[in-house]
Amino acid sequence: MPCMIGTSGWQYRHWRDTFYPPDVPAARWLEYFAARFQTVEVNNTFYRLPQATTFRTWAERTPDDFVVAVKMSRYLTHLKRLNDPEEPVSRFLERARQLGPKLGPVLLQLPPNLEAEHEALARTLGLLTSVRTAVEFRHDSWFDDTTRRILSDHGAALCIADSLSRRSPVWRTADWTYLRFHEGEDTPHPCYRAEQLKGWAHLLREQWGPDATIYAYFNNDGRACALRDAVVLAGFVRAEGLATSRVPDPSDIRVSQE
Repeated sequence: MPCMIGTSGWQYRHWRDTFYPPDVPAARWLEYFAARFQTVEVNNTFYRLPQATTFRTWAERTPDDFVVAVKMSRYLTHLKRLNDPEEPVSRFLERARQLGPKLGPVLLQLPPNLEAEHEALARTLGLLTSVRTAVEFRHDSWFDDTTRRILSDHGAALCIADSLSRRSPVWRTADWTYLRFHEGEDTPHPCYRAEQLKGWAHLLREQWGPDATIYAYFNNDGRACALRDAVVLAGFVRAEGLATSRVPDPSDIRVSQE
């Protein structure tokens, strides 16, 4: 599988004119997006878990090769705080599996005030062995050898998160990896500088190589930075000799300076 590069969502009103042409109605934005990107990370599943029919509709509206990474419901990660995970995981997977072969990784983003609970993590990951699972930790207590071993034992990936205020360690805990780009250093904010993205492309080749499966999503949607940066990263990844998923032509994207 090529390096899958996309954005965290597609339903942003401020992408009108910067990416979506004015004659494409919002109801058809997914089709427009999926014709130009091969993957997307869906965040609204975190805030409110959609019905199974919604997942099925996403599958029906996208090309055969499209891949949807899905963020786990906050009911498990933020309300239950990984406790008693059986029912929340079962309900989530029952609905998300309506994507069929288009279901990509499941992302667990833990709250910043959740300190390490290794047993709860292992119990949760044990319920998710049928799907690729990545975990984004936001409390430093998680970054220890025990967490790393639990991830490795379950074939789960550490979500490598990058922002101006926080950067995860770079661990290889599976034969695949998951990156989230939250905020870069360029102007306009929150775009990434080309040098930053070039460095990430080189790291991917060095740490994972040409045969690894890589998922990379840009969450810096402001000013259409996510769209531009995804295209730029893809170029650098190809320059490192790695294959990538489809991305738009740079001329299709206009970064807003406002």
